[in-house]
Amino acid sequence: MKNSALIAVMAFTLTACSQGVEQMSDRTASPCGDKPNCVSTIDNREKHSIAPYTLKADTTIDDIESIALTLAGAKTAEKEGNYLRIECTSKIMRFVDDLELKIEGNNLVVRSESRTGYSDFGVNRKRANELRSKLKDANLLAL
Repeated sequence: MKNSALIAVMAFTLTACSQGVEQMSDRTASPCGDKPNCVSTIDNREKHSIAPYTLKADTTIDDIESIALTLAGAKTAEKEGNYLRIECTSKIMRFVDDLELKIEGNNLVVRSESRTGYSDFGVNRKRANELRSKLKDANLLAL
């Protein structure tokens, strides 16, 4: 009986964590909430803040998308105008994080947040830093 209950709880948990593409509004202009599972270029609180991304002239959302899709577990969820939302799904537990990117002038607004849980153990900050590194390697960032 205990094994059956454990299996049922695990199945429910894994199903709840493997969320597919959802419609959601553009949150790039919104600061992160209070949970430590989000980073953003527009949030000025130390635990959520990441440095600005300044793009080279003529960088397009298509350029950004091609780089963002090389991140682990990444797939395009939404793309409209200069806005892009990438879903990044973890391999084992299938947790989904939303990486939102928006070109505003020569700046790339970046917001990466976990959909579930309280802490992300630094995963979103690592993803944002990896994206910065890849954009820099692709010569898309102004120095």
